Amino acid sequence: MKPFYLLLIPCFLLFYNCKNPSEKSSTAKVSVSFSEGLADQGIDGRLLLMFSNDDKKEPRFQINDGLNSQLIFGINVDGMAAGQEVLFDDRVFGHPLNSISEIKQGEYYVQALLHVYETFDLATGHTVKLPMDNGEGQKWNQSPGNIYSKPIKINIGKNGLQDLSLVMDQVIPEIKAPEDTEWIKHIRFKSEKLSAFWGRDMYLGAHILLPKGFDEHPEAKYPLMIFHGHFPSDFGGFRTTPPDEDLEPDYSSRFKVEGYNIIQQQEAYDFYKRWNEPDFPRFLIIEIQHPTPYYDDSYAVNSASQGPYGDAITHELIPYIESRFRGLGEGWSRFLYGGSTGGWEALAVQVKYPDQYNGCFAACPDPIDFRSYCLTNIYEDENAYYYDSDYKKIEVPSHRDYLGQVTSTVKQSNHLELVLGDKSRSGQQWDIWEATYSPMGKDGYPQRIWDKYTGEIDHNVAAYWKENYDLRHIMERDWEKLGPKLKGKIHIYCGDMDNYYLNNAVYRMEDFLENTSDPYYDGEIDYGDRAEHCWNGDQENPNHISRLRYNTMYVPKIMKRIMASAPENADLTSWRYK
Repeated sequence: MKPFYLLLIPCFLLFYNCKNPSEKSSTAKVSVSFSEGLADQGIDGRLLLMFSNDDKKEPRFQINDGLNSQLIFGINVDGMAAGQEVLFDDRVFGHPLNSISEIKQGEYYVQALLHVYETFDLATGHTVKLPMDNGEGQKWNQSPGNIYSKPIKINIGKNGLQDLSLVMDQVIPEIKAPEDTEWIKHIRFKSEKLSAFWGRDMYLGAHILLPKGFDEHPEAKYPLMIFHGHFPSDFGGFRTTPPDEDLEPDYSSRFKVEGYNIIQQQEAYDFYKRWNEPDFPRFLIIEIQHPTPYYDDSYAVNSASQGPYGDAITHELIPYIESRFRGLGEGWSRFLYGGSTGGWEALAVQVKYPDQYNGCFAACPDPIDFRSYCLTNIYEDENAYYYDSDYKKIEVPSHRDYLGQVTSTVKQSNHLELVLGDKSRSGQQWDIWEATYSPMGKDGYPQRIWDKYTGEIDHNVAAYWKENYDLRHIMERDWEKLGPKLKGKIHIYCGDMDNYYLNNAVYRMEDFLENTSDPYYDGEIDYGDRAEHCWNGDQENPNHISRLRYNTMYVPKIMKRIMASAPENADLTSWRYK
């Protein structure tokens, strides 16, 4: 029998709260339209209405999953034409408040934005509408081509919100691509595999950091370090000049550090100096751009709803880069590293392509055992939003600090995503896991792992996740075959107070790896005491420093691995200029 609260499912799960749709709205309506000349034809997309009581930024830049989030409401539009009015009333679902009728008295800034969808005719025969990345890394509030209104100031009195009209007359401009420098090169590469899946030309990108002496040593071929992570606008953390003298120090609220912008510039300059030292090994380092219509990053694996990104990256993009920039082009000479999303990718790619890479360094990885999908066991739990109890109704947390203070819950995080977009189209964290791991539904969109409104888990979908993307399960299931290929290649690091409870899955992975002896994995798993998200194995420096040193901190371990595992007659000298 279902718990009582599951019987109280609202009538309009996706967009409305519990109100009879024929009942007249008890509040004012907000009408939204866009100006003539902004589009040649009707636009599909997600129309978002935002309210903020903070004038420091536009409302579109104040929507988040934390305690300081402002208000947002969302509905789908199909073929919205210039001048057409779309109405928001108290039935439209919102976050953190469910309805505009709940907005308190006060002064607000109001803004509307249309997140534009494009139509894709997939190789599967499905037609879907999704937001194409336009060079921004799937950020709905910054995506070129999206239409928005300038914020207007209103006052909500004791009689509530009054009728209001907003006209969207602004278009987010295109983003200028970064230019090549002496050290950093940029490529944009058409993937035949992805283009075939999506039914249109699809591109991958990369930023390549060249080693010192690249032009002076045309005989040299280089090992490859692949830094996985979220969409990089350019190669980060590399600077050829000291920090700007006139740079105004800022404050990092995340790390509680004054002048963090100066620290970042200094670390980037220090990396440049280290990169040029005579004893530093000469590598190619790449950061990959592989946004999808679902997120800023594909998770670097093949999936039902996103297509063959794993094969496209491993078998198309990387060989192209190695050919163009003189990579060694062999599995023993390629290494993976990254944190969070990049941490999961580093481990997943190593597991799924064990012969193509020679080691992964996975920091604070997204859940690598779905029995600890953050705080949810998707195989045994019935609901992702509430703990099981006959008499209590306690929400499952989704974010904490190192002292355990909770700032959001799984329900709140998912409801924000539901406002930003249905059918896994929010472009946010829970939805991209779904878009990556789930089978494709009959409508061409990813199947839900749980009901987005109620949190009720679909265990059939969970079973699919287990067999295809639960990395601990896959490794345990296939260890007889994978073990010899992965021996010495797995390195995992996580803070024991990770903000998203990701350390729980690492514990489970450690239990398997450390208790499996045929063969023993012969790698490394380490934890940071009271360390939060993005801890990457540095036991000597605080997180705000170590997170800026990914490109150098694993090099000694990579060199040790190369010397121990390179095949006979492998080139161990040309790239060291010997």
